[in-house]
Amino acid sequence: MSNKSKVAFICVHNSCRSQIAEALGKHFASDVFESYSAGTETKPQINQDAVRLIKKIYNIDMGQTQYSKLITELPEVDITIKMGCNVICPFVDSKYEEDWGLDDPTGKSDEEFEVVIAEIEKKVKELASKIKSGSLF
Repeated sequence: MSNKSKVAFICVHNSCRSQIAEALGKHFASDVFESYSAGTETKPQINQDAVRLIKKIYNIDMGQTQYSKLITELPEVDITIKMGCNVICPFVDSKYEEDWGLDDPTGKSDEEFEVVIAEIEKKVKELASKIKSGSLF
């Protein structure tokens, strides 16, 4: 049994921002926390622009390793990160919660996607260092 924190990245559709966060959490912080993502609705496939850009920037193939899933499929988590879905963000029970307030880049340009991806990378790394320092709980 690992003593790593379990982090759930949540947004409504679990197809774009939360999937990117799951991928980057696994990539940059797997030594600190386990990454999961989910939503209240699912999409038949992960956002293809997100898949393409994460592959281009990090050489991670989310299309192979991840799929859209419901919050009912999550294990018990320690930390809930909301991606920024305002009032309709689903509730997940956890010890700690934060809302990253990210704009959904779906349907926008690669440049806008890359801004959101870079922001998620930065926040994933910040979260890892907060967990490591024991400042969350």
